[in-house]
Amino acid sequence: MAMTMDKAKATKTNKCKIGFIGLGIMGRPMAENLLKAGYELVVWNRTAAKMAPLLALGAQAGKNPADVAGKVDIVITIVGDSPDVEQVVLGPDGVLAGARPPLTLIDMTTMSPAVARKLAAACAEKGVDMLDAPVSGGEPGAIAGTLSIMVGGRAEVLERCRPVLEVLGKNIVHVGGHGDGQMVKLCNQVICGLNILATAEGLALAAKAGLDRQKVLEVVTKGAAGSWMLSNLGPKMIAGDFAPGFMVRLQLKDLRLALEAAEQMDMPLPGTALAQQLFRTVQAAGGGNEGTQAMIKALEKLGHIAPAPAPAPEPAPEPPAGKE
Repeated sequence: MAMTMDKAKATKTNKCKIGFIGLGIMGRPMAENLLKAGYELVVWNRTAAKMAPLLALGAQAGKNPADVAGKVDIVITIVGDSPDVEQVVLGPDGVLAGARPPLTLIDMTTMSPAVARKLAAACAEKGVDMLDAPVSGGEPGAIAGTLSIMVGGRAEVLERCRPVLEVLGKNIVHVGGHGDGQMVKLCNQVICGLNILATAEGLALAAKAGLDRQKVLEVVTKGAAGSWMLSNLGPKMIAGDFAPGFMVRLQLKDLRLALEAAEQMDMPLPGTALAQQLFRTVQAAGGGNEGTQAMIKALEKLGHIAPAPAPAPEPAPEPPAGKE
């Protein structure tokens, strides 16, 4: 037993120490997976209460991003949007305020490619390496550690950090220089948004025609129309289950970034603009924090289709026999 404990201690000692900033729907399970893999973790979140579950699992709390950076070898950030990343990295108490070489910053937020390049330049001035490494796979992928990670930056930095990223994802691809990881993620979000639109339109048409949508799904998911969105979000659309795996407001943010990047390149994205406006319709009606499958609400409204009933709440469990 002593030998086993010594080996475990040696393995942990040989691992780098990681800072994790941003403990939302995606960040919390990612941080938990790093702890389970034996990494020492220093965490920080703008809403301090969200740190509590990680602290209970053995993480340390940082006072601010600068404090986190001063205690670790790698800082991972996954926050809301470009301005949030800039504040966390470049602010007076930001990562670079406490950074010392050879720190590496891995930003996993979906944000502007231009901002990613700006941050990489600021990091280089401080002797800090940076990767932009946004992810795809949603909350289920974050929990399972099966995210797809698209990485921009120097290949040798990725290889040095690959063992850490392999805890978080199973498909890790170096796609180019700084900002290219973000650009690939925006391409991903365009494709996701249009897949959601296709799923919602098909199921709305089925409802308008009076078809059994469960049978429609049973047939089309096995044919050429099959997709991850159809198989995973289609049943939720039919059931009226709009609990978020990925929120409408975040999808809106990502499509805004894609359209901004496309505008800079004079690239038309007509389908993306339509998907964005339908998501905007859902948000305007108060559904910004619902899952992206809520797009079907906009199409049901346009088509005068009665919405699916919300899922019935699960009955409360019976108390154990002999106890009040």
